[in-house]
Amino acid sequence: MAKQQKPAHSILNAAFLAAISHGPGVYLMQGKREVLYVGKARNLRKRLAQYAHFSGPPHAKTAVMLTHVRKVETILTTTEKEALILEASLIKKHRPRYNVILRDDKNYPLLKVTVKEKWPKVVVTRRRIRDGSRYFGPFASTSAMRTTLKLLFSMFPLRRCKTVRKRERPCLNFQMGRCAAPCAGRIDEDRYQAMIGEVLLLLEGKNTAILNKLQKNMQRAADNLDFEEAALYRDRITALNRTLEHQVIAAEHGLDQDVFGLVRHGASVGIALLFVRAGMISGSQNFFMADPLGDDARILSQVIMLYYSKRRHPPRELLLPIAIDDEKLVREQLADLREGAVTLRIPQRGKRMQLMRMAAANARQVFSREQQKQKSWQLLAKTLKHKLRLLNSPDHIECLDISNLGGKQAVGSLVCFVLGTPEKSGYRHYRIKGKEEPDDYAMMREVLQRRMETGLAKKNLPDMLLLDGGKGQLSIGVEVLAKYNLQEKIDLVAIAKEKQDEGEKLFRPGRKNPLLLPAHAPALLYLMRIRDESHRFGITFHRRLRQQSTLHSPLDTISGIGKQRKKDLLQSLGSYKRIHEASVEDLAGVRGIGEILARNIFQQLHDQDKKL
Repeated sequence: MAKQQKPAHSILNAAFLAAISHGPGVYLMQGKREVLYVGKARNLRKRLAQYAHFSGPPHAKTAVMLTHVRKVETILTTTEKEALILEASLIKKHRPRYNVILRDDKNYPLLKVTVKEKWPKVVVTRRRIRDGSRYFGPFASTSAMRTTLKLLFSMFPLRRCKTVRKRERPCLNFQMGRCAAPCAGRIDEDRYQAMIGEVLLLLEGKNTAILNKLQKNMQRAADNLDFEEAALYRDRITALNRTLEHQVIAAEHGLDQDVFGLVRHGASVGIALLFVRAGMISGSQNFFMADPLGDDARILSQVIMLYYSKRRHPPRELLLPIAIDDEKLVREQLADLREGAVTLRIPQRGKRMQLMRMAAANARQVFSREQQKQKSWQLLAKTLKHKLRLLNSPDHIECLDISNLGGKQAVGSLVCFVLGTPEKSGYRHYRIKGKEEPDDYAMMREVLQRRMETGLAKKNLPDMLLLDGGKGQLSIGVEVLAKYNLQEKIDLVAIAKEKQDEGEKLFRPGRKNPLLLPAHAPALLYLMRIRDESHRFGITFHRRLRQQSTLHSPLDTISGIGKQRKKDLLQSLGSYKRIHEASVEDLAGVRGIGEILARNIFQQLHDQDKKL
């Protein structure tokens, strides 16, 4: 055991510990090329001394980690709360192997009501900012969000345009009954604001209040013999009742809550998170951690710190299955994010306990889904290895696609799939350096060489490379793998659709004819999915580059002109053409442009003409 822990003991020796502060801070345990673990401590020296004197079994995760530690860095903080925040930030940045990592850390969509505007509207967003708007969500299910939007737009003719500009005639949305046309003066501000009030009641879950209000309005319209308006209210009531039938009421108090469930099976931990908004369950999110370091209290504390951020605010109340580490500090950080008090509660009875049981049941489901996913992947991996005659199990597959427009703005897009699912941290874009004319083979050779060099340095090579193309692309792949002596370590496959009727063809080194799998074979569909993902990833980036190029102005190449001076020049002189034709005196008359800079700009503009 002492032999296994030797690397860590040689670093965490008495001389090293004597130089460590007794104050709060963060420590980073580093291996040869990566950060292995990030932790925080109230007393850094005392915490690191515990690692130095660790006496657990050699197969324990802490013992295994210590054998790989080559360097320990510390960062002092003023307070323990600062250490807690810094720890979460560094975990998100480095994604250490032995820390809790939330793989599915996307932001779920929110509904935003722009109540500060004269004519508010409802929009979908993934960012919550301090702009005075009202936010509702998150919606874990986009279908649930669309259902809510559909209900809102069917009940209320809200504006949908970006800005309200005065118009003589309303647009088609008004003719279809989908907009009240405030731009054309078809509705006054008081009536529109009253409608927004009803929208807020609906999103707040105050369904009884809004139903009563709609019924009173319907009755009033009927008493006034305005049967068309009464029918409109009747349809809104029907739509609302139909939607309410499908909502799950979690509690009568109408609070916003996040409910955490945690279940451990051996070394693995499953966590389920239920979103309760206005007393109704609006969605859920699950996390699976195969072998996290730390006890349950520590793990749950880290999950909470990693999950909530400036872009994802906590609700008023969190329901937890157990007490967490650093509860006071976590509560203070959550309150700072929410800008209001946040309660951490461990329920023992009542409705809250029912929610905890539901969250625990969802956490248990995480394991069954994970096991099913592993079985499905093992079967698919076995099929791929057999059908394609691979040397290795294709647990880590990377796919390369080249995108260019006549050789211009050429990029290579690399996507990564691990155990059957996308691994976004492995996605890469490569700007082609060596070629300006269209040459897909040369571009692919360049990107593959760069990827192999990085992979050899960082020891993160894939088990299989999938190339978008036919025999030509395959030959380039064979050449590059041979250059780095990787033919036995990486399997190579090319996928191409040569003719419309022939479907997809798979090419392998040393095989003259392509492999033809049935059109609906799971193995082929999986490879097509990876190839299509590389297309999407590459095209998105290439489109962004084209847009940047389109928006590029000749003024951007002039030294001495930043964004503000460029704006001042255009506002004063009207266009690039007029700027180009302006004299030194005209340029010097623009705000922020003196005579010296005006001469410099004039000279550079006319030097460009000589180059052309």
